Amino acid sequence: MSTKPSLILTRLDVQRLERLIDSLDESTPGVLALQDELDRAEQVVGHEDVPAGVVTMNSRVHCREEASGKDYHLTLVYPKDAGPEGKVSILAPIGCALLGLSVGEQIDWPAPGGKTLKLKLLEVEYQPEAAGDFDL
Repeated sequence: MSTKPSLILTRLDVQRLERLIDSLDESTPGVLALQDELDRAEQVVGHEDVPAGVVTMNSRVHCREEASGKDYHLTLVYPKDAGPEGKVSILAPIGCALLGLSVGEQIDWPAPGGKTLKLKLLEVEYQPEAAGDFDL
């Protein structure tokens, strides 16, 4: 099992995600995993201090699955926005795993059927903080 990469989160994301967690039942899929991710954040920074290559809420990312070489373009969103056009909920295993990740880092993605895929973050194509979009 690989060690989990260190996480950098923004204060605003942490506040919004803690409110989301508080609004949901603990038995809701993904809630406990998200709380674990928030708890293990090594740095919580202001939105103006987050490096551009870090995945924050509403970031669009480019990842590659190691074994197949398949590319994924995903946007990390709140549950109400998930679904179309590669929009992945923060409560989904892949969404939770992406939060706070930096370009070049790798995560394990629990796939259907019990397989685990290894995804490498190649690029943060859009990050709200880098673009000055702080109210998303």
